[in-house]
Amino acid sequence: MKHGGILTLFVTASLSCVLAQMPARQPTPNDTVVSPEVLPDKRVTFRIYAPKASEVTLRGDWMNGPEALKLEKDDKGVWAATTAPFTPDYYSYTFTVDGVRTIDPKNAMIKQGVNSLDNMFLVPGAEAAFEENRMTPHGQIRLVWYQSSTLDMQRRMHVYVPPGYDAGKDRYPVFYLLHGGGDEDSGWSTIGRAGFILDNLIADGKAKPMVVVMPNGSLPRPANLPAFTPGSTPSAEFVAAMEAAQERFTRELMNDVEPTVRKNFRVLEGREHRAIAGLSMGGGQTLRAVTSHPDQFGYVGVWSAGVGVQQTAGFEKRNAAFLSSADKLNKQIKLFWIGAGDKDFALPGTKNLVELLNRNGIKNQVTISGGGHTWINWRRYLNDFAPLLFR
Repeated sequence: MKHGGILTLFVTASLSCVLAQMPARQPTPNDTVVSPEVLPDKRVTFRIYAPKASEVTLRGDWMNGPEALKLEKDDKGVWAATTAPFTPDYYSYTFTVDGVRTIDPKNAMIKQGVNSLDNMFLVPGAEAAFEENRMTPHGQIRLVWYQSSTLDMQRRMHVYVPPGYDAGKDRYPVFYLLHGGGDEDSGWSTIGRAGFILDNLIADGKAKPMVVVMPNGSLPRPANLPAFTPGSTPSAEFVAAMEAAQERFTRELMNDVEPTVRKNFRVLEGREHRAIAGLSMGGGQTLRAVTSHPDQFGYVGVWSAGVGVQQTAGFEKRNAAFLSSADKLNKQIKLFWIGAGDKDFALPGTKNLVELLNRNGIKNQVTISGGGHTWINWRRYLNDFAPLLFR
């Protein structure tokens, strides 16, 4: 006891000496910055402490135009801007500080992409109830690694299992849910809110319990891939590269992802128990998977994607067998659900796809909502689509 007391006194004295020599931390305005701040009237104030910056702007997924929101700096070096009122929902955004894109250091809610990060925030309200974390039984989202024979590498997918999955032995229908370009397999579980949307639908008796597979649709791209600006006409080289990527993803989906799911999860067999849907890039991947494997999926969703007018002839040639099989397809595919926003740059391609299907007698259901090419629409499409499955 005597030696222990001496050691304690020595350590305490040494620590006191070290602390006494350390300079006191000076408080800064950053200590009290709150961002984002959702105001009672649903306006949102964004703030960032950047005293040496000369310009700070913000881009969010609710913005349809090219103009960014400019922040103003106060005399303490805090930049701020307040928006107009929001409709209750989840949104994403990033700052640009003197030309450098960055996240909000005061907001830990993050959406991860292939090579980028965005912040997220919630404006609460009745309109967002379908995607919120309610007091209902929750399923689980599991991270599953597998060996891709298509790409000769380890790949990951997120898989949602419904409430009560581990407590029973039932088999469930399976829904393959695909993200868009720039995102990876966590997208539908973060900004997409898929787990909470399914939990709430199942709890309310609006959707059947199901396994939802969210694979990584972002494949390694060729180093010489031509540039493409959303809304512009893609070059022939870009279209060819994207078609090749869609074909590779379809091979991985059918040869690697689907067998892994069947081996590790209790899913029902047969196309009547199998659905697929995707947004943007994932919508194109969905279309490729269905046209090349029409006997594998009983329910199909193509969101914010379609067939470019310039690619119509090539699409018709490549999918001649599919387009000429309307009688058979209309029996096999119970739902072909197509959606896009009225301000979505993909809308012309979406309309062209609908026209192609109609011209060939293939039944489909179309929704043109408000808004643009954003998760704001795609979460609602999932909420509308999932209750229609496996009926």
